[in-house]
Amino acid sequence: MERESPGARAEPFDVAIVGGGVSGTALLYALVRYTNLRRIVLIEKHEECGQVNSRSNNNSQTLHVGDIETNYSIEKVREVKAGASMVVEYAMRLPVEENKRILFPMQKMVFAVGEREVEFLSKRFSALKEIFPNVRKLDRGEIEKVEPNIIRGRAQHENVLALVNHGHAVDYGMLARSLAARAKDEARERTEIILGAAVKNIRRAEDHVWELDIIRRDGASPHSIRARAVVFDADAYSLLFAKRLRYGHEFSLIPVAGTFFFSRELLRGKVYTVQDPRLPFAAVHGDPDVRVPDATRWGPTARFVPVLEARNWASMLDYFRVSGLAKPKTWLSFIIILLDPLRAWYLIRNIFYEIPLLGKYYFARQVRKIVPTARGRDFTRARGFGGMRLQRVNTNTHELLLGEGKIIGERIIFNMTPSPGASVCLYNAMRDCNIVTQFFGSEFSFDKKKMEAELCEGRSVPLEDPSQKSSYVS
Repeated sequence: MERESPGARAEPFDVAIVGGGVSGTALLYALVRYTNLRRIVLIEKHEECGQVNSRSNNNSQTLHVGDIETNYSIEKVREVKAGASMVVEYAMRLPVEENKRILFPMQKMVFAVGEREVEFLSKRFSALKEIFPNVRKLDRGEIEKVEPNIIRGRAQHENVLALVNHGHAVDYGMLARSLAARAKDEARERTEIILGAAVKNIRRAEDHVWELDIIRRDGASPHSIRARAVVFDADAYSLLFAKRLRYGHEFSLIPVAGTFFFSRELLRGKVYTVQDPRLPFAAVHGDPDVRVPDATRWGPTARFVPVLEARNWASMLDYFRVSGLAKPKTWLSFIIILLDPLRAWYLIRNIFYEIPLLGKYYFARQVRKIVPTARGRDFTRARGFGGMRLQRVNTNTHELLLGEGKIIGERIIFNMTPSPGASVCLYNAMRDCNIVTQFFGSEFSFDKKKMEAELCEGRSVPLEDPSQKSSYVS
């Protein structure tokens, strides 16, 4: 998409969206297509949309629907499936060539090893079958036919079980750019997209309109955008701006950087393992990479890097600004959370993965749960791959808040959307459309039924926001 000129207009926009990742562009698309707002602007600091966490090398490219995510409750599986299916419905409405650049049909498997995991997965299958009619339970022989490297070299006495389903991988960067382009095509006169422009400050003007100060990357003079309502869809940066406006001071962020390894193609599809609910982002899994042919991408490994954006050391200062590390209760929260025995061992284990030359041999030991014949020499570090997954901490209660977060103020929303935020980007957009139009009373309306007809196969989708629940774990 070409960079747009902001234009000098005194009349404020109805809504300004800060952040051009898949969440921000999904909201732009939904506001343009399903509301009667008059003027909407999206501001993105990069020259293209979808260049940070939505970029294909910064995430696992999984469309999380709940079939292989064993840390999801069955209630959440129903919610996430309904929300994630909207991405598929959107992509299927596109021209074939555009669809192929975004959506990749793929086999998905969750794999259990040992009596405890097998029993858990066998019981879960009955509940999942009601939600996913095509999900299948596979015994050892059937697993070998579907994913032969999982069984090859495995001890005969080891008890195993798998659930397999048809699913999709998604290039979320491509999806973000598609949503932005479709929004612009939908109503060019109502939609403005400003690329290569960073929001440096926001304040409330005397007429109760928000003013956003913008710095252009091309060296153009700084200027301000005025908007009656603002939505931040900028992940951890959303909390930074919230704190500047005196919202969310009880929150800090633990800076988890996800990293990956590559091997030759050891798997035919996505394979996840049974997760521990205390560390739902930690269980090893293997994925075909939609942009790297004939390879399997393995992860996640994790390291603690005090930045807000992967491989952007300039964002370190912003991390310290938002983290609240000057407060003793923040340090106390970090100590309580990270000294949990399971989490502490996880941290120590990941330090070994970072050792030059030897790290891949330590990592291979984890992969052998899935592929018993994996050896250290099979792996290379996926340099340039992996994004930031900054996890919120409530420093008042010393709780680790895994999953999505939202702060709602006076005509302003701050969204923090780690996994599965990209999968449910259009569902989140639906909920925010409802909130935004409510900001204006009866002045504007949201056509929820039209959105459900086009993206939910006509089914009614609840607007209750599970991101407000502490149990909504990613």
